[in-house]
Amino acid sequence: MGFWKNLFNHPESTSPVTEIKLLELDHRDHQEDPTSRIYASLDREIDLYELEELCDAVGWARRPLRKVRKAIQHSFMVVTLWEQRGNQRRLIGFSRATSDHAFNATIWDVVVHPDFQGRGLGKSLMQYMIKSLRNEDISNITLFADPHVVGFYRQMGFMVDPEGIKGMFWYPS
Repeated sequence: MGFWKNLFNHPESTSPVTEIKLLELDHRDHQEDPTSRIYASLDREIDLYELEELCDAVGWARRPLRKVRKAIQHSFMVVTLWEQRGNQRRLIGFSRATSDHAFNATIWDVVVHPDFQGRGLGKSLMQYMIKSLRNEDISNITLFADPHVVGFYRQMGFMVDPEGIKGMFWYPS
C-alpha cells in the first residue's frame, strides 16, 4: 500500500466495519471497476498512516499522528469512505465534527481522494454529516474552508458570514 504501511509491515485490513447509508450516494453510475464498491462507516478505527496518505494525496500539510489520533478520539462524529476490492479496502474519504452536544458543531477535515472526486462523494459525506448533526438537535453548524472550496460549501447551503468575519483566531507566536 504505502511507504508507512510497508515500513511497519501492517497486513491489509480486512476487519469488518459497520456500514452506513449515505444520502445520494450513487457510485455505481461512475464505477469503472465492477469488482469495486464504495461504502461509508462511522467506525473510528482508522489506520492513521492510511489517513495521512489520503491527506497527502490532496496536498494537505502533515500533522503529528498522535494529535490526529487524539482529534479523532475526541470528535463528536467521524465518517469515513472506503473502496473495497476483493478483501482489500482503501480509505478514500474522511470527515469529522466536534460539538458541544447541544447547540454547535464544527465540521473538520473533509477530504476525498482525487481519484474519487467529481462523483458526489464529498456532497454525500457532507449531507450525511449535516443530517446527523440536525438529528442530534444541533442547529449551528460551522466549518472552515480554503478559498478554492468555498463554492462547494455554498452549494451545500453554507454561507460566508453575512456581517463580515466574526471569527477570531489565536495562534502561538
